[in-house]
Amino acid sequence: MQNGKINIRPVTEADAAALVAVYAPYVIHTAVTFEYDTPTEEEFRRRIAAISSRFPYLVAENDEQKILGYAYANTFKDRPAYQWAVETTVYVDATYRRNGVGKRLYDALEEELRRRGIRNMNACIAFAAHPDPFLTNDSIRFHERMGFEKVAHFHTCGKKFGRWYDMIWMEKRLAIPDRQ
Repeated sequence: MQNGKINIRPVTEADAAALVAVYAPYVIHTAVTFEYDTPTEEEFRRRIAAISSRFPYLVAENDEQKILGYAYANTFKDRPAYQWAVETTVYVDATYRRNGVGKRLYDALEEELRRRGIRNMNACIAFAAHPDPFLTNDSIRFHERMGFEKVAHFHTCGKKFGRWYDMIWMEKRLAIPDRQ
């Protein structure tokens, strides 16, 4: 970001409208998310409350306290044995992409997850097998730069805009278990 500071802080329910504003273009114009309809502000408040009660949910804001993006961890699988693995999500306002906002958010998220004893960060990412007007595959390249590795590829499992998309699962191991 040009000459500006980025502050990373925990989300509050009061951030819901700003988060919807960041997320809505992804829903409306891309296959990055497989949601068809933009969640309401009330739905986002509900999601914020549910997720942040258990996991880190962070926002990035500039000097004027404008929210530039957000990242959070959530349940990977809903079984007690999976409690050391999370699914991660990051969205950045299109105006601020490629300015380090996503990296700063993920770095802060990773730091908090390590502090909590999380061993694996997992990301479920939409993938276009061919050039596509709704999906650039930039998210895969971003996650690779953040140290994630591809661990699974599921074919034609999501449909949006009348097109089929694959899903790529990527993983970043924060700790290697002793296997006992």
